[in-house]
Amino acid sequence: MNDLADLLTPDGRALLDEVRDTAPADELAVATRLRREHPAALVSAALGQARLRQRAAAKFGAEDAARMFFTPNGVEQSTRATVATYRAESFRKLGVRSVADLCCGIGGDAIALARAGIAVLAVDRDSQTCAAARANAAALGLGDLIEVREADVTQVDVAPYDAVFVDPARRAARQGGGRGRIFDPEAYSPPLSWAVATARTAPHAALKIAPGIPHEAIPAEAEAEWISDAGDVKEAVLWFGTAPGRMRATLLPGPRALVGRGLPDPGVRPVGRYLYEPDGAVIRAHLVAEVADELDGGLLDETIAYITADEFRPTPYATGYEITDRLPFNVKKLKALLREREVGVLTVKKRGSAVEPEELRRKVMPKPYGKAAATVFLTRVAGAPTMLLADPVRPPR
Repeated sequence: MNDLADLLTPDGRALLDEVRDTAPADELAVATRLRREHPAALVSAALGQARLRQRAAAKFGAEDAARMFFTPNGVEQSTRATVATYRAESFRKLGVRSVADLCCGIGGDAIALARAGIAVLAVDRDSQTCAAARANAAALGLGDLIEVREADVTQVDVAPYDAVFVDPARRAARQGGGRGRIFDPEAYSPPLSWAVATARTAPHAALKIAPGIPHEAIPAEAEAEWISDAGDVKEAVLWFGTAPGRMRATLLPGPRALVGRGLPDPGVRPVGRYLYEPDGAVIRAHLVAEVADELDGGLLDETIAYITADEFRPTPYATGYEITDRLPFNVKKLKALLREREVGVLTVKKRGSAVEPEELRRKVMPKPYGKAAATVFLTRVAGAPTMLLADPVRPPR
């Protein structure tokens, strides 16, 4: 049985509508009831698809996810819609009218590109994945702009297209089941070297890569961009045909872009009144110096990306905290302080500390002491293990 093909039939679509809002706890009862009137395999496929759609709502929004078709890997590996929309708009601003989307998956990026008015050739080698991408283009009314082709991406002629987008697989099957991340760019499928060679043949190109890519692996002619969405780093992208050698951190929503200026590493300075925690995209892009310069601040420690300053300056690229206490690392002292201040909600953040936040939380606050909230940073100050208690600063509106 081809699950997706059967779900695309009138009976399959009707069954999908019926099980759309089924809660996990109710699946067994619903399946038992529906199997009296429908083939068991179709019922299982519909319930499985409903489960995937519920998971996908966080990435695609409830309205689109309820109409789309997914595979388990497709939900996990698809680009978040906010990020895909931002990238599609970047292509549009470059004057791109057609894109070869290689390793298209279930079509998340292709959908965003088409909605930006760009014609897309979406290519993947997996037949079930291609079927989902084709169904999604049709379901969202984008079939005229998206051509889905089942093929080996390394055999596709990209010359007719204004731009190339490559999203290579970065997960491998684990022994015993499941999939794990791949950290070696040459272990991507296809390898990063192939994607770079292909990008060099196109007027414009974007290669989606893991945020942890070593900077030394970035080609000299590429612009590297790290993207975070609501403070969570989602991906890195190598752009070709834009600004060779430039480093950029982009924060969504917005977008807000911080561009590298080649500043030297910021110096270490004494702990000031404020601590700033740079956005993850800023840290990955090695642009902490640019933020420190904006804040007239310095580092707590030369190896740690926490910035300190004497005055507060709001910035979208870092979260500001007002430091209330500075203590050498000592569990008993922290526990006593939290009890004294009747803390009931404790946030633990760390950089440069081997202590696990959950373990520390259990030790210092086995039960809530009150209703107050506190944030503690486990870090180093000039090499010494240190605890900094701080309150988030809420800039005036």
